Amino acid sequence: MTAGRAERDGVAAIRPVVRVGAPTERRNPHSFDLDLMSTRDVLTVINEADRRVPAAVAAVLDEIAETVDLAVAALRDGHRVHYFGAGTSGRLGVLDAAELAPTFNSPRHWFCSHLAGGPDAMWRAVEDAEDDERGGAAEAAECVRPGDLVVGLAASGRTPYVLGALAASRERGAATVLLCANPEAPAAASVDVFIGVDTGPEVVTGSTRMKAGTAQKLVLNTFSTAVMVRLGRVYSNLMIDMVATNAKLRGRMISILVEATGCAEEVCRVALREADGDLKTALVALVSGAEVPAARAALARSAHQVRGALALLAS
Repeated sequence: MTAGRAERDGVAAIRPVVRVGAPTERRNPHSFDLDLMSTRDVLTVINEADRRVPAAVAAVLDEIAETVDLAVAALRDGHRVHYFGAGTSGRLGVLDAAELAPTFNSPRHWFCSHLAGGPDAMWRAVEDAEDDERGGAAEAAECVRPGDLVVGLAASGRTPYVLGALAASRERGAATVLLCANPEAPAAASVDVFIGVDTGPEVVTGSTRMKAGTAQKLVLNTFSTAVMVRLGRVYSNLMIDMVATNAKLRGRMISILVEATGCAEEVCRVALREADGDLKTALVALVSGAEVPAARAALARSAHQVRGALALLAS
């Protein structure tokens, strides 16, 4: 079988071939002869390349901030945030969305991840899925609503599945963002916010699971964490909306209460028990000195914002 050909019903079929000019497809001069290096030198080259990533993310913080504000506004108005991606980019979107519910107790419908090729593509490459522009558009048309925020994830900035989803989302009245590792991506002009992280050529040419993937992971972590902070799911720097699904996390709830209130551990255990295991209610009750029912009512009146509830009780 030659490049661009596949076997279909015993007959060789010609497939489309695209040569991508994104920075991630260029050769990295620092990793020439990588296969001739010692193990230690291979690791050094990779590590030195990875050091570029945080600085590249720092250069696009303004664009990430715009995206955070769009997401917060959408979620406050009852809308959703969608991730559309393929390959490594899409898998990172699935991972980010999956971690928000247990970490911040966010409603599962807030962040929706869409992966080219469907769930099976988490574990194996699905043939030609990322090239399916119509598939991306159809998936977006089916689930994106006006007022939603749609974030496209594509290392090269030109993945057809992602661009199809973004175009269809824009037509449906959603705000759109493209996150990629190609600062010169032509699609930048067709989205509301463009986040082009300049990570440069990969150590292994074209392997976007490396620097480009690391950058996307950092941006997504930064973005979604900031969204949760702005929505009041963090008090100071403590996780106050976490879901305690195991012994370690139940212990963390006690530690958080001790840290946040300065109360003794046993006092915090009693408060948490009286609040039926609700960390926010116990926290507001301990900090304000109010009874649990008053703390719960104040949280309800302040959209479950701890500082808002404390302000209500103080007044």
